[in-house]
Amino acid sequence: MSASLSLSGRAGSTRLSARIDAGLADSGRLRLEGYPKVSFGGKPFFVLVSRGDDATLVLNRDARVLRGARAAAIIEALTGVALDPDQLRAVVSGCGLGSADPAEGRTYENGWASADAGDATIFLRQIDGRWRVAAVRKGALTIEYRDFASVRPSTVRLHTSSSAGAVPADITLRLSQVEINAPLEDAVFSPDVPRDAAPITLDELRRAGPLGDRDDEP
Repeated sequence: MSASLSLSGRAGSTRLSARIDAGLADSGRLRLEGYPKVSFGGKPFFVLVSRGDDATLVLNRDARVLRGARAAAIIEALTGVALDPDQLRAVVSGCGLGSADPAEGRTYENGWASADAGDATIFLRQIDGRWRVAAVRKGALTIEYRDFASVRPSTVRLHTSSSAGAVPADITLRLSQVEINAPLEDAVFSPDVPRDAAPITLDELRRAGPLGDRDDEP
């Protein structure tokens, strides 16, 4: 699938804001291109490409490149939420984390229902007479779906509570230009690394990620 994601929110004391053009396919293939929200042209300020466990992040503004880290670790460094490419594809397509078949279903008096899916819990409610995935909870991560257009949500909220070694995050994604089963050539998932790009480590990326501005607010 492909989509344009308007991202806003916080990771710890860092404000996050970007427009991200996303291409997502099975077998852990991913391409994310980050732009300022107000920009409608020019080069992306970051490009993250992944094929399975092989991920590359290019920071075009700083001519830096990160290799040798998993995509989930890079996404966590950028946003505070660790999602691998297949999980991210499931999240933005409205399918929760897509990790396991649902079991142990329950219904509630308020019209909601829930089911266990591996170590996650899926919450469903009826919208326009059909059951929809409305939320998913797994450990410290909760995903909420809103603003359904046809069968898919157009707003996704991800928030995490504080846990050992991780800061709390609260992120909203507003989806547009969604294409399901869109043809994505193999070249989409190949990084274009400038020859003069200097290496950056995952720790350096966590301290100075390209998506946000730090402040002193709690």
